[in-house]
Amino acid sequence: MKSTDKKYQLIWEDNFNSKELDTTKWNRQVEPAGRFNKEWQRYTDSKKNSYIKNDQLVLEAIHEGKVHEENAYTSARLNTAGKLDFTYGKIIANIKLPSGKAIWPAFWMLGSNIDENGGDTLWPFTGEIDILELWGSDSASIVEANVHYADASGKHTQMGAEGYHLKNGSFSEDFHEFEFEWTSEKMIWSVNGKSYHTLDITDKKYYAFHKDFFLLLNIAVGGEIAGYPDETTPLPQKMIVDFIRVYQKK
Repeated sequence: MKSTDKKYQLIWEDNFNSKELDTTKWNRQVEPAGRFNKEWQRYTDSKKNSYIKNDQLVLEAIHEGKVHEENAYTSARLNTAGKLDFTYGKIIANIKLPSGKAIWPAFWMLGSNIDENGGDTLWPFTGEIDILELWGSDSASIVEANVHYADASGKHTQMGAEGYHLKNGSFSEDFHEFEFEWTSEKMIWSVNGKSYHTLDITDKKYYAFHKDFFLLLNIAVGGEIAGYPDETTPLPQKMIVDFIRVYQKK
């Protein structure tokens, strides 16, 4: 569904209607296992882990062996760094999420100045915006919103996760529309057209959220936050994206 808000105009979109991932829009990030949060997957640029099928983007987390341990899984982490960097706007995406013990999908944003992509700033000083996270070990019917940043002493702090709970079904059974609106004054998270959390970002402590960010999609497997997979974790797991659209005010 396109934005019906006449204040906004479309500036970027991907409907994934090409045969291959559009590398003018996306980067396949390559990272070793354990690079983030002691997670067990390694992120690859393989088409086994991220590909286009039926005019949809698929991120696939795969168990590459028989044992459950670090580096026994591959997955995908895509970003738009250097290809779509923007300040403020409205993002709408239609996504079907994976689930299962220790499966941790996310659609999120990082400050464009982050060092891991050639910038000069360390996380959390860059700021992080979590449009959605799903904790497969908890419930496939709940997604969470959050922001992370550095406090006055330079230590990591956060808004604190705010959840949206589906009344029926789960986010892994069907597609759902996730919307995030970001202005100079506030952030608003919505699912299927229903807003569920608003954050006022006018306080100076939120300085990190008034500059360019880029988009990310990934499936993490395990980690000190998500827990670790075992024989009860169904794999492979897929995150399927029907479209992503970005709007800014006219």
